[in-house]
Amino acid sequence: MSGEGLLVILVVGLIAGWLAGQIVRGTGFGLVGDLIIGVVGAFIGGWLLPQLGIQLGTGIVAAVINATLGALVLLWIIKLVRGGGGWGRRWGGWGSWGGWRGWGRRW
Repeated sequence: MSGEGLLVILVVGLIAGWLAGQIVRGTGFGLVGDLIIGVVGAFIGGWLLPQLGIQLGTGIVAAVINATLGALVLLWIIKLVRGGGGWGRRWGGWGSWGGWRGWGRRW
């Protein structure tokens, strides 16, 4: 692999990880976290999208979209494994208003 190819992978991974962090949490995960999530997400997106019959084309924009979708899937799986149960507070889940225990306090 050439130095330019590695640089493109790192830049795409960094952008995709940052975008996924913005969508899920509203903030990024830091430089290293965004990079790791984006690169792993690129592998997931590169495998998953063709399995679903989705072709985004070629180019840097398609690579960023592909990696971002893969990173979102990765973050969703991590939240499920860690017990987050979905997007949580940002998306109006149970935790945003207190869950079962908060039921009586609200009404």
